[in-house]
Amino acid sequence: MSIYVGNLSYEVKEDDLRHVFAEYGTVKNVQLPIDRETDRLRGFGFVEMESDAQEAAAIEALNNADWMGRSLKVNKAKPKIGESSSGGRRGNYSGSGGGDSSRRY
Repeated sequence: MSIYVGNLSYEVKEDDLRHVFAEYGTVKNVQLPIDRETDRLRGFGFVEMESDAQEAAAIEALNNADWMGRSLKVNKAKPKIGESSSGGRRGNYSGSGGGDSSRRY
């Protein structure tokens, strides 16, 4: 499972995010989606760690933490609405940053 990291600075780099999460364990993968139209970061990313315990520690420590001038939203990534575990596209996750879940970015 992955961790959703929202409200990221548009200046963040994969290595920056990897370094912050490495304080809580081994980081296996970092993804920062790019907007196709603007070629800019979309303001959120995903981090995969070696164990559930490491993910839980990172989520607990970093959710609502101030980083790069922003308050991070950190939680377990959830499959996109309408996808089932038996099919659908793989690797598409959306985080729930709280608030109005009907807004799409």
